[in-house]
Amino acid sequence: MYFGSKIKYSEKDCLPAENPFKIHVLPAAMTPTHILLLIGSYFLLLLLISYFTGRNDSNEDFFRAGKSAPWFLVAFGMIGASLSGVTFISVPGSVQATSFSYMQVVFGYLAGYFVIAFVLLPIYYRMNVTSIYEYLEERFGWHSYKLGALSFFISRVLGASFRLFLVAIVLQQFVFDAWGVPFELTVVLSIVLIWVYTFKGGIKTIVWTDTLQTLFMLCSVGLSIYFINQKLDWGFMDFLRSEELKQYSKVWFTEDWAARNHLLKSFLGGMFITICMTGLDQDMMQKNLTCKSLADARKNMLSFSLVLVVVNLVFLLLGALLFIYSDAFEIAIPQMDGSSRTDLLFPEIALNSGLGMAVAITFLLGLIAAAYSSADSALTSLTTSFCIDFLGMDRRSEAGKKTLRKRTHIGMSLLLIAVVILFKYVLDRNVIDGLLTVATYTYGPLLGLFSFGILTTYTLKDKYVWLVALGVILMVVGLANLPDSWLGGYQIGYELLPLNGLLTFFGLWLIRKPRPQRGSDK
Repeated sequence: MYFGSKIKYSEKDCLPAENPFKIHVLPAAMTPTHILLLIGSYFLLLLLISYFTGRNDSNEDFFRAGKSAPWFLVAFGMIGASLSGVTFISVPGSVQATSFSYMQVVFGYLAGYFVIAFVLLPIYYRMNVTSIYEYLEERFGWHSYKLGALSFFISRVLGASFRLFLVAIVLQQFVFDAWGVPFELTVVLSIVLIWVYTFKGGIKTIVWTDTLQTLFMLCSVGLSIYFINQKLDWGFMDFLRSEELKQYSKVWFTEDWAARNHLLKSFLGGMFITICMTGLDQDMMQKNLTCKSLADARKNMLSFSLVLVVVNLVFLLLGALLFIYSDAFEIAIPQMDGSSRTDLLFPEIALNSGLGMAVAITFLLGLIAAAYSSADSALTSLTTSFCIDFLGMDRRSEAGKKTLRKRTHIGMSLLLIAVVILFKYVLDRNVIDGLLTVATYTYGPLLGLFSFGILTTYTLKDKYVWLVALGVILMVVGLANLPDSWLGGYQIGYELLPLNGLLTFFGLWLIRKPRPQRGSDK
């Protein structure tokens, strides 16, 4: 593929004269042994952080970091936790099929973060909660509380497993397959490492490790862009002005309102996904609740959200650059189980295309950071929610609380292992799309319950909320699986989440009852 005068190839990059136009890909820069040593070194660094942050080994530090975390540290770390391995690999891999349409969803994210900062955070800080679903118990009752906690639990198990699955298949294909290690053992080893450095410090450890992991992830993307452009003999501005980038850089899709990626559907879907997957999610809110005050938490949320827009754009630019580079050097899309996986193009180019040791090392550090920054906080938040929301930890002695926390931590690790392994046999789509599709089903009850609590003065016939949630989920799943032809060609996308929440809201309206006056019997 010819790009004009900007790109020059040396003799060592080309095959013999009988085929002078075919580009030759250089050998891999790193062996599986090198990769394993890098992972081991990174893990030792995390253990060192864990040692200093987990010395207290208290429940207060594990669940809320003693409410003393600096807001700017939380904000920076949340970038890595929000991006995770899904954004790191799957978003660049989606560019070929969807161009930059993902930015429409990202701008929706930004609107959602403002709702969280000015509507949800004040509620959580006023109530001084450890689990955000305690709000539902105070507002509606026991059944609503358990439904909210269960919705989060299912959502977070599936979401964390999606992220871990993506990173595990990369490690499997580029490291452990060379030694004949089965995928199942790769998953076990990955989660055991996470358990080891979080079992004492919990969220206090994660606030600091997420900061380190975010730094590595962003450095990886920046250096990858630099070195790939250098290989193509481009500067960054040459890349931005190139005709090749224009093939992938379309952001706004407004022509066909029935299309899945229409601007309005993407924006609204992104906004409600953020409200649910951050504002109504114990994992992400647990980090915000470590800040000293509501003002600090709000500064954290707003600064983090603005930076995240820029970071996602950079990931999409990287994706376009990867496909440009793969065309230039005739690098095939990697195969897995007989099908093409664009998710694996970034690791293929970083590790096997001859870009050099610097790109390989920074990619691996970014990948490892992506794996741990999402999984460690998920493991901690699942432990927190299960202990408080389902096991009634507050009724136990201090010694009993610590024992229960540690046993639950082990149990959540085993659960994640089982679900990640299951995904290997059932997952058949781009991971970012799969993750957001699952969110449209599982976060609907949370969106409906919190919206009803905030926007109305009614309480509920609490024992019937389960029936409302189950009925709405079945309706939404049925709607999502209707053939496009039945809907006049309309393609249902991420707008299923706000629709799920809206239907839940109306279902709750049917079981409403007046809120009792203060001092009266309920």
